[in-house]
Amino acid sequence: MPASDRPFYHRASHSLIIISLVTLGIYIGQEIIVPLALGGLLAILLRPVEAWLMRRGIHKVIAICLTLALAVIVLSGVAVFISIQISNFSDDLPKLQDNINDFYRTARRWVRQEYNVSYTKQAQYIKQAQQKTLENLQGGTGALAAISGPLGTLALIPIYVFLLLYYRAMLLKFLVSLFEEEHAGRVWEIIGQVKAVIQSYVVGLLLETACVAILNALGLLALGVEYAIMLSVIAAILNLIPYLGGIIATVLAVAVVFINNPEPSMLLGVVGVFLAVQFIDNNFLVPMIVGSKVKVNALVSIVGVLIGGALAGVSGMFLSIPAIALMKVVFDRVEGLEPWGILIGDDQPDDAKQPMLPRWMRIWERRKAENG
Repeated sequence: MPASDRPFYHRASHSLIIISLVTLGIYIGQEIIVPLALGGLLAILLRPVEAWLMRRGIHKVIAICLTLALAVIVLSGVAVFISIQISNFSDDLPKLQDNINDFYRTARRWVRQEYNVSYTKQAQYIKQAQQKTLENLQGGTGALAAISGPLGTLALIPIYVFLLLYYRAMLLKFLVSLFEEEHAGRVWEIIGQVKAVIQSYVVGLLLETACVAILNALGLLALGVEYAIMLSVIAAILNLIPYLGGIIATVLAVAVVFINNPEPSMLLGVVGVFLAVQFIDNNFLVPMIVGSKVKVNALVSIVGVLIGGALAGVSGMFLSIPAIALMKVVFDRVEGLEPWGILIGDDQPDDAKQPMLPRWMRIWERRKAENG
């Protein structure tokens, strides 16, 4: 029986079972799947560099090694730059510690006067909060575990990238061989679209991150904020997490500035800079630079980021949007899955150009008319 002729509950139950199994598999095997997915993302990104070197007559293995070396040099340069900024920040830690102590004493006096809570009770509340935070960090599902899990297998990513590039032709042939020969053209089309979407997304994301960092730095330097470069770079990196990253970056920057310079005008200026950069990013940079061939709506993006974070921590958040874009490509081209592609997409129907009612609505309207 064709998929379109099967009852809705039959197709929906199969979809829910597959989604549940995939979600469970990602959660259980995240230490293996996450670095492999990151390796696949980097392999697709670095494939044009490898192809360019091979067209120059360089052997495949050497071309892959040179490509990996170039990627490591670039990432190491970014890491060194961030380390230098953090080192400059750490030199002023004694000054920041004094400011934190002054703020702590002022806050305790305010709580004592406004809410009549003694210093002893305040100390007990703070101690309890510290214990709960420590327990959460030490737990297997805590933030520390969510970050350290993927980072613990960071050394595997270059190996995965090398092997995925080396066995690329074999893996593609395997994917095509899974389907009947008559569907080979459609499978190759989907593979090509997935490659184009991921390359467009990652390259555009890197350019967008650089632009966001520059805009943040210009705004914070104009305000005279200390550690402007460090805060700008960290905010641009956090911006890689769609929608939520910008909020986290703003809160972090305001907290650092407040500790060092608690003037309301300075804090409002920092918030204004980040809001302005977010407006420029969302309305100009993302459409012009990222310009992905697959549009994903904001609701699915936010839910996907939260699910990715729950399943695989920070790495899961970063991988969620490419994964959703990949699913959009597949759903749009596989019979029976088109409604899921509509749900993920960002194509708003024009009410003035709406087609006639869907079949189920016409049946419902007819039955309602027959029943009076």
